[in-house]
Amino acid sequence: STVLRNVGSAVGYGVLAYNSLMKGLNKIDVNQARLVGELDEHWEVLAEAIQTVLRRNGEENPYELLKDLTRGKDVTKEGMIEFVKSLNLSQEDRRVLLELTPANYLGYAADLAREVRKYKDEGISR
Repeated sequence: STVLRNVGSAVGYGVLAYNSLMKGLNKIDVNQARLVGELDEHWEVLAEAIQTVLRRNGEENPYELLKDLTRGKDVTKEGMIEFVKSLNLSQEDRRVLLELTPANYLGYAADLAREVRKYKDEGISR
C-alpha cells in the first residue's frame, strides 16, 4: 500500500534530520570566560553542598537555614563565607565548605555529563 511504501522515506528523513542536528550541535563551543563569570556570580549553587554537610551533622532543617540566605536574594562570596562561619560545624567540615567555590563544586555534574556523552556517542552513525 501507499503507506508502507512511504515508511522508508519517513525513516530516511528522520535519520537525515538527526545527523544534521548532531552536526550543528558539534559546532557549538563553550565560552569559558563567560561560564566562569556566571558561576562566580551565583554562590547559591553551594547550597546543595552545605545542606548535605548539615544533614550529615544531624541538623534537622538545613533547608530552612539556607532558605533565608538564598531565597530571592543575590548570594555573594562574602555572604556565603559569613554564613558558613556561623554554622555549628567541626573545623574539618567548615574548612571543606569554605574551600568550595561555584567553579570547583561539581555535585552530580560530572556523572550527568558522562551520561549525556554516552547517549551522544551511541547515536545514529553518520
